Amino acid sequence: MSVRVRYAPSPTGFLHVGSARTVLFNWLFARRQHGTFILRIEDTDQSRSSEAHALAQQETLRWLGLDWDEGPGIGGPHAPYNQMARLPLYGRAFDQLRAAGAVYPCYCTPEELAERREQARLDGRAPRYDGRCRHLSPTERAAFEAQGRKPAWRLRLPDGGESVVHDLVRGDVTFAHSTLDDFVIVRSDGVPIYNFVVAVDDAAMEITHVLRGDDHLANTPKQLFVYKALGAAPPAFAHLPSVLATDRSRLSKRHGPVSIEEYREQGLLPEAILNYCALLGWSPGDDHEVMTLNELVGVFDLGRVGKSGSVYDVEKLRWMNGQHLRRLDPRDVLRRAAPWLEAAGLAERIAPSDGPSPEAVVALVQERVQTLADLPDAIGYFYRRPAAFDPVGTRKHFQAGAAPLLRAAAGLLLELPVFEEQALELAYRELANELGVKAAALIHPTRLALTGRTVGPSLFALAALIGRQECAARLAESAERIEAGAFGQ
Repeated sequence: MSVRVRYAPSPTGFLHVGSARTVLFNWLFARRQHGTFILRIEDTDQSRSSEAHALAQQETLRWLGLDWDEGPGIGGPHAPYNQMARLPLYGRAFDQLRAAGAVYPCYCTPEELAERREQARLDGRAPRYDGRCRHLSPTERAAFEAQGRKPAWRLRLPDGGESVVHDLVRGDVTFAHSTLDDFVIVRSDGVPIYNFVVAVDDAAMEITHVLRGDDHLANTPKQLFVYKALGAAPPAFAHLPSVLATDRSRLSKRHGPVSIEEYREQGLLPEAILNYCALLGWSPGDDHEVMTLNELVGVFDLGRVGKSGSVYDVEKLRWMNGQHLRRLDPRDVLRRAAPWLEAAGLAERIAPSDGPSPEAVVALVQERVQTLADLPDAIGYFYRRPAAFDPVGTRKHFQAGAAPLLRAAAGLLLELPVFEEQALELAYRELANELGVKAAALIHPTRLALTGRTVGPSLFALAALIGRQECAARLAESAERIEAGAFGQ
């Protein structure tokens, strides 16, 4: 049978890093095996689910480049692909279980159940359902219904024994039935519960493999009972290791940004996010880390998924983003960075053809930026004069003696026959010799005057891009300000 996997998010929020890792592993496994990847929306929790979040998650998946073969917006042989539209299917499955005596009504109120859980906690017992509605007589049921109680429906589990989950990552995991309880599959309002509908859907959609986070491992024996009660063969299970914060706790919002949307707003690239997520619990088997999505498809193997939790390091993610950003064509960088350039007021400045070539500017600074959001700051001084100067730099390089050096350099630039990187460097070093100073005494004030900062790409390369007249004007302006004491000398 061809591989069929699914990602089934609950639309209660934005796409979390851990969820992105899960959907990526499913997608990679399907593509590697030439199988089918299905998107299914699990929206039975109507109090928390929203259509807006469902659409937002789908848009994020598209932005990441993770397409689906069946699901919302595409359809498929098992449509519809959101659970609230599949209620008739669950109703038929429930009728099948009820006819087989596999379920029974439970009239316990939420308050009664909460009271018993608290008592179990005080007694040092596990808070399991005590099964008191399991053997109600018809008369007792009628009495509860006469009180106006509407029952929830529970699946009847074996009294003893154990279940074994054959996990592709963790091996065999055994669950004693004494640790499980008869769980609710349909609430008293008639809405079916997760552990019931997920098994019904996976069986109906012929899912062959379920790849999901290890927080779902405890649900698996319950779902196996649903498969068995329905007479359906279960899929193979692979429970992926947890994604942890640096303090080894489960990653959450208290650790900072954790949604893909937040990282997108910070200027991270989809290919970098996917690359980093792939390494959370999986290894290609060598030291190769920076990979494209196609490269990941070519090497992805479930056998290399580990059991231990993986620590999520945002600095490593930013480093990886820088690696992917350097691989892009400068025109692509400019296209992707357009929102940040617009917000910084640079979009119009870089458009005129008489200014520095935007592509050449990006190519020069590309090694020094980690995110698209860093780009406006990295290229801003090419298109407008610095509004502020590094204070440490001004104290060190803008002393009174720097003014005549800058004026001499400005004159040199205006007279230089060829205004390009190598010629500029040679002329600067010759000028330093003529003035009887070290080249650094001329180069450092020049960089500060041109850019407002003390570090950056090659001074002579950036000067060539800024242009002869503008460079000379900036040097002369800084010299004038130094002489006027504007920098506190």
